[in-house]
Amino acid sequence: MSTISIDPKELLQPALHNYLLTAIAPRPICFASTVDEHGNVNLSPFSYFNMFSTNPPIMIFSPTRRGRDNTTKHTWDNVQKVPEVVINVVNYPIVEQMSLASTEYEQGINEFIKAGLTEGKSVKVKPPRVVESPVSFECKVTEIKSLGEGPGAGNLVFAEVVYIHVREDYLDENQNLDTGKLDLVARMGGSWYCRAIPEALFQIPKPIHAKGIGVDRLPDSAKDSWVLTGNNLGRLGNFPHWPEQHVVLELRKSEKVMQILHDNRTNAQTCIDQLHQLAQQLLLDHKTEQALAVVVLADQVLKGG
Repeated sequence: MSTISIDPKELLQPALHNYLLTAIAPRPICFASTVDEHGNVNLSPFSYFNMFSTNPPIMIFSPTRRGRDNTTKHTWDNVQKVPEVVINVVNYPIVEQMSLASTEYEQGINEFIKAGLTEGKSVKVKPPRVVESPVSFECKVTEIKSLGEGPGAGNLVFAEVVYIHVREDYLDENQNLDTGKLDLVARMGGSWYCRAIPEALFQIPKPIHAKGIGVDRLPDSAKDSWVLTGNNLGRLGNFPHWPEQHVVLELRKSEKVMQILHDNRTNAQTCIDQLHQLAQQLLLDHKTEQALAVVVLADQVLKGG
């Protein structure tokens, strides 16, 4: 496969902007509500945003300088005068209103009104929260850091969470936020967004309490397989131990494996490929130990076992 290599200093700002925003995605979106020194409300979405600490709870978003004329955004001006912000989570039911609020209205225009959103009174800060947002975080601005003076330069706003509002209709039976109900959206490149609908969600076992054996310890026949993908190998390598002997023996005696061994007794490579296909299916069925056992069996076949 071929690759182009680029020095970012040789690109014009719009071209670099396109590479960065299209590649670094999806990016979560926050609705930042702020006020100026006169109490005028501003609401603006940002995808240069994320959480960076839980103790203390710190979020950072970046109102960049406009690439067009190098001017700063109202949000940036406001937090310097009133260092408070409410960070409101954006989900699909309000994504079009979020987009409308990104319009560059004149100073003093209230985007809550323009976008048809409801102001909710905050408890510990002056800016209002977005009532329609599933979760809103009242924050004190603890630091503001400029990353440059040219068009497209970021301005980091460090926001420490001091109060949280969670809509109950987005909680599960244990009063935890329900990922499926949240229906979050994220920013892609250009005019593209993506949506965290159930069909797009998947889970991966995390190696928190046990160390995976690692891809490096898998048989070479598995690492060199044209059937098993990098994701397959990663899932196998994430398993904390080699399969129990009884699992290997049971699989070897199973009708499916015996059929593969019988049909391909004179063609070892085809036999291995079909065993790897079986392992792949077991991984899809979340039967990782059995899949690893089949990989072990395939290696034994290769070695004449």
